[in-house]
Parts: sequence; C-alpha cells; structure tokens
Amino acid sequence: MSGTIPPAQPPPGPRDPWVHPLSLWHWRHNPLRRRSDRLQGWIALGLLLLVPFLGLVATFAIGDVAYRHYVMTAAHQKQTRHLTTAVLTHDAPRHPEPGSEEAKKTRYPATVRFTDPQGRTRTAKTDVLPGLTADSKVEVWVDTDGALTDPPMTAEQIRSRTMGWALLAFLTVALAGTAAYGTAAHVLHRHNMAEWESKWAETAPRWTTFP
Repeated sequence: MSGTIPPAQPPPGPRDPWVHPLSLWHWRHNPLRRRSDRLQGWIALGLLLLVPFLGLVATFAIGDVAYRHYVMTAAHQKQTRHLTTAVLTHDAPRHPEPGSEEAKKTRYPATVRFTDPQGRTRTAKTDVLPGLTADSKVEVWVDTDGALTDPPMTAEQIRSRTMGWALLAFLTVALAGTAAYGTAAHVLHRHNMAEWESKWAETAPRWTTFP
C-alpha cells in the first residue's frame, strides 16, 4: 500500500555554509562527504593562507606610497608656509577656570593682524589661548597667498597617516577575502540544495511505506 511521501530532508553535511569553514566535516573521509564539501574546505584553507600574505603585501605597498606622498606634501608645505608674528586686535575670551588643565588645552577664536609675504597688512581669525589681551603677540602660519593656514606636517603626523592607510589596506584585503569565501560558500550551498531536490524528485515517486 502506498503511503504519503515524506518531505525532502536537507542533504547531509553542515546546513549553514558559514559555520566552521575548516571543520573536520570538509576533510574527513566518509561516504556522506560531497565533492562540494571538500571544495569548500580547500577554498577556506586557500584564503586563510592567501589573505594574510596579500594583506601584508598591500600594507607595505600602500604604506610606502602614502609615506612618499606625505613626505613630499610636508616638504612642499615647508617651502610655501611661513611662520610670522600676529597681534590680537581685541581681548580673547577668558576661560571659566583659569589655570586649570582644561584651560591650558582650550583655544578661542580671535581676530589678529599680521603682515603677509607680499608686505600687506591683513586681518584674520585664529585660535589663541584664553585670556590674551589686545596687542598680545602670537605666532601664526601664513601661505604664499597670505592666508592663515596650518603648520607643515610633522614627522609624527606623517607616520600616523601612513600607518592609517597601511591598516586600511590590510583590512580591505581581509574583508575582500571574507566576502570571497562567503560568496563561494553561498554558491556551493545553493548547488547542494538544488542537486538534492533534483535527486529527491526522482526518488520520491517510488517511495512507499507499509502500515
């Protein structure tokens, strides 16, 4: 007597393609292991070995390019930026807690008067210590156009920015490797499910049970 056809069950093996990419399931010899399981294991192992190597290559390559760029930029800044003396045109605001550690780190915008590289007297706003009175002198950096600007990059800033780009390069390679494995695992999982459904469609009509 024919009975009801049971629903198709998932194929043997890990259901989640993201779980344990290097687990023993992909490597141990057993009749339930599929070729796709072995392939997924090799992909995981290959990426595990390749990603750190490519990450280091990218780190040194991008770091070297960034370092050269910032060194050239700093050299250009040193040639085009000049330190000059400016005079406050009015009193700077006072800090609520004079002499405190916070007051030493706080800066307030104030208008200053200075002479640009062309000999013209100009005024602009810059950040100064709190409590400075009018006619106090402060040092400012001026570019070739006579505008106030930041000081040239220091060696520490060059090193910090270079390390930032190098780290970003390594993380990019790591994320790319993760995405590559995720895509491969997803494709293999879909392939396994499609193959299982196809085999079950051939087997299910012949399925019989006896009470």
